[in-house]
This record gives sequence, C-alpha cells and structure tokens, in this order.
Amino acid sequence: MTRRLLDPKAKKVLDVQLDTELQETFPASDPLKITRFAGPLYEANARTEMSMFPRRRSVRVRSTSKGSPKTMSTKSADHIKIKRAYEPPASEDGTRVLIDRLWPRGVKKADAAIDEWMKTIAPSTELRKWFGHAPERWPEFQRRYRSELQRQGAELGRLRELAQDGPVTLVYAAHDAAHNDAVVLRKLLLSGD
Repeated sequence: MTRRLLDPKAKKVLDVQLDTELQETFPASDPLKITRFAGPLYEANARTEMSMFPRRRSVRVRSTSKGSPKTMSTKSADHIKIKRAYEPPASEDGTRVLIDRLWPRGVKKADAAIDEWMKTIAPSTELRKWFGHAPERWPEFQRRYRSELQRQGAELGRLRELAQDGPVTLVYAAHDAAHNDAVVLRKLLLSGD
C-alpha cells in the first residue's frame, strides 16, 4: 500500500501557496474569509514527499505526441468511480485514491485499502469550510473548486494515467453523495479539461 505523505514543512509551504492563490482568485467582498497570508513561497520538490510503503504495482507513464493534452477515452471514463471511505473496499475498485485533505474519522488506515492519498487535489481548507456541504452553495462550490483544480495539472495527469491503466476509485468521506468534491473531480476527469 502506497501513501504519499508530505513532511510538515512541505505541507506548510503548500498551505501558504494555496492561501496566496485563493487571495488572487476570489474578490475581497467574498463571504469566504481568508485569514492566513504569508510571505515568500517555496516550491516543494520530490524530496519533500516520503513514501512510507513500497509500491504495490508499477504505473506506466505514457507520453503524448507533440505535447498534446491527454483526453479521456470512453474506456477510461468507465474506469473512474467514486466511493465513500466508510464503504468496504471491493476487488473491482482498482486503484483507490483518497482525495480528501483530511483522513476520514474512525477509519483505520489498514482497513481503508488506500493506494494513494492526494491531499493537494482536495479543495482548500477555506473553500471546504465555506461550502459546509450546503446544497444552496453547490453551484458556486463547483465553480471555485474547478478553478482550484486548474492549477493541479500534475495531480490530474496522474489520475488520468491511473485511469488509463485500469479502474480508479476516488475515495471521499462526505456524507452527501451528490454534493462533494469527488463528484466535481470525476466530472472534470471525464470531460478531459
């Protein structure tokens, strides 16, 4: 089982970077209150990520011709599913990717069968708290989260590669199955944007 975890310094750097990007994205009159803004940003590199466990399976990296963006084929689209972290893992889940910034409460890491944890692809803490899973904020949450996802090209590319290789299940912890970040992320991956 592979879990990509960031050390505390790298996490702080990513949080500062997200805060700065949010400040530039949303107007000052926005009800979303952003309270933390720091000075210089530092680029987190591969050395800041630590792999706690050896990889269970290897992933082939496919190159695209002439730098054209990858689009999802219909075969790959069938491979992307979403599932709550509280549901038991199944063999047809394929690669299970936790896409929440926080680990689901009450779920043991050994029981979750998570292959990869992509914290940075989750909505920012400020956006998640502002949304609060209120259905009336759902359209605006989708717009803002898609805006945040546009800056996560590497993580989106990684999810697309996993989908090309086999089934992928986006694992989330929210109670509402219709209004959560996994729904938005799946739509974005299927649209090829």
